[in-house]
Amino acid sequence: MSQPTLENVNANKHAGKIVLITGGSSGIGLAAATRFAQEGATVFITGRRQAELDEAVKQIGHGATAIRADISSAADLERMFSTVRDAHQRLDILFANAGGGEFSPLGEITEAQFDKYFGINVKGTLFTVQNALPLMKPGSAIVITGSITSIQGVPAFGVYAATKAALRSFARTWASDLKGRDIRVNVVAPGVVVTPAYKSELKMSDEQIDAYRRHVSETTPLGRVGEPDEIAKAVSFLASDDASYITGIELFVDGGMVQV
Repeated sequence: MSQPTLENVNANKHAGKIVLITGGSSGIGLAAATRFAQEGATVFITGRRQAELDEAVKQIGHGATAIRADISSAADLERMFSTVRDAHQRLDILFANAGGGEFSPLGEITEAQFDKYFGINVKGTLFTVQNALPLMKPGSAIVITGSITSIQGVPAFGVYAATKAALRSFARTWASDLKGRDIRVNVVAPGVVVTPAYKSELKMSDEQIDAYRRHVSETTPLGRVGEPDEIAKAVSFLASDDASYITGIELFVDGGMVQV
């Protein structure tokens, strides 16, 4: 894994904040963890593979802590939040980023695929947020990773897209549920950002990734795909005091791909 490139870092932006990032060992999660750490936060990351977590902690630095956990497991969630609670008794920012998907066209979708990705993306995120709330005080923030696929009709990607649409719906409801608690909840919806998951989850070859990158570059107003840190900057903003009057929104960070 290469070290994410950081731009416009304010070392005091999240000074003293306790941040938990699920799915923080690679891709957008790792970029966000690196940015939050550089911006003064104490960072916890989770993931399912210990070797990747260990490498990520080295890259993040700043005393980051890795917790091996699968968010679809109730026992793992309990252990995850117990670790944060025992260390700091609170959580200021939750970036609910863990998730996954795979291509499977209508007619070939299996029950196992449906259960796997609704279990991780929807059930896992729901109970991640619910378990985080007892640790979150007024002024805290929750950011959830959505996707532009929630409003697109991407062929063979219906299950994944439906999970992300469900998360958008959750954010609207949770913003209402949290009325009076001063805990904000928002969704960041990335456009095309090439991460290790394109190979590990989507099973795309280098040639397929390159072709897709060219296609997106030709059809997106900004003329390129995104970088993980560009999503991380949006997450940092939504979690910061700069966004203190923003809740319940879905922020598309997609180079204009689904906006025009």
